Amino acid sequence: MEPNTASSPAPDQRRTPILRVVTASLVGTTIEWYDFFLYGAAAALVFNQVFFPESDPLVGTMLAFTTYAVGFVARPLGGLVFGHFGDRIGRKQLLVISLLMMGGATFAIGLLPTYAAIGAAAPLLLTLMRVIQGFSLGGEWGGAVLLVSEHGRPEHRGFWASWPQAGAPGGNLLATAVLAILSVTLTDASFLAWGWRVPFLLSGVLVLVGLSIRLAVNESEVFRQARERAETAAAPERAPIVGVLRDHRREALVAMGVRMAENVSYYIVTAFILVYATQEADLSRGEVLNAVLVASAVHLVTIPAWGALSDRIGRRPVITVGAVGIALWGFVFFPLIDVGTFGSATLAATVGLIFHGACTAPRAPSSPNCSARACVTRAPPWATSWRRSSPAVWRR
Repeated sequence: MEPNTASSPAPDQRRTPILRVVTASLVGTTIEWYDFFLYGAAAALVFNQVFFPESDPLVGTMLAFTTYAVGFVARPLGGLVFGHFGDRIGRKQLLVISLLMMGGATFAIGLLPTYAAIGAAAPLLLTLMRVIQGFSLGGEWGGAVLLVSEHGRPEHRGFWASWPQAGAPGGNLLATAVLAILSVTLTDASFLAWGWRVPFLLSGVLVLVGLSIRLAVNESEVFRQARERAETAAAPERAPIVGVLRDHRREALVAMGVRMAENVSYYIVTAFILVYATQEADLSRGEVLNAVLVASAVHLVTIPAWGALSDRIGRRPVITVGAVGIALWGFVFFPLIDVGTFGSATLAATVGLIFHGACTAPRAPSSPNCSARACVTRAPPWATSWRRSSPAVWRR
């Protein structure tokens, strides 16, 4: 008797276990952020000498960070493009493309000739690779958190959707660890001559690992149903971003503002500290890298914890704790670094990233599909009663 396969789902329609989806998203975002943060660390430590050697040291550092900033300009464009096509052809395909783009650009940076070899063309090529990095990362984050959110249950969405967010400290942890090992094992001359290229070339291996995991994930049932509805619609919307800006302008601007404030604080703690602590507080490169390494490890653990807390008490209270905390910590951050010890720099970065985790963990699940009721379905009685007695603004 032949098996009945009429009701069996096609291979691409099977539901992927949530743990596998989270793992694929976390590994992918970790690799993407590794590439993105690696550039920032290199800009602070070596690019001013390799690609801008004729400049004053301070001017060279500023020029290196200017190319670093170009990546942030490209990120919103990447988010729009990848988001537009991700709604049409699927999250998975676009996430694979973003991973290949990021890995290819990072690997190419490791092969770039220096200013001494080809002159002004070197920083121009470096800037082009940075644009590709920013563009691909803009598509990575949205697709990764959507993939997890669409697979997970609403009452636990904060916890599961925070894991792709943890890819940021995971990538920073990996990038800082590689640089810290090279800083210990190589002399300054060797690091400047060729050692800085090793972490960039390592990206090629990491991308292969990420692809093998990411290709095993299927599209969610939520996405498939939405695509079917769009295909049968009488007049499907060609440019959804227009509708968003027309009908939800206030929400879009608020989201942009929250994202901007959170990003500024993060890069001060993880990237600018490499310049400030080494040049103003006389800490060694290795000490600062190790301080960021410890802080990133703590950050990696606390992001899912903040996400789980947001499932119980809501997204806004957690984000507000992080925003107020990081704003107040700014007055402590630089004086602590000025103390000039490894312990003070580690404390400054760690507390800053703990507050940052509260800002970033609940952002991904903060969507209309995760209403306040759904998010506190399994909350303890004290949390539910607190939310009922709290102002309406906190209950969203």
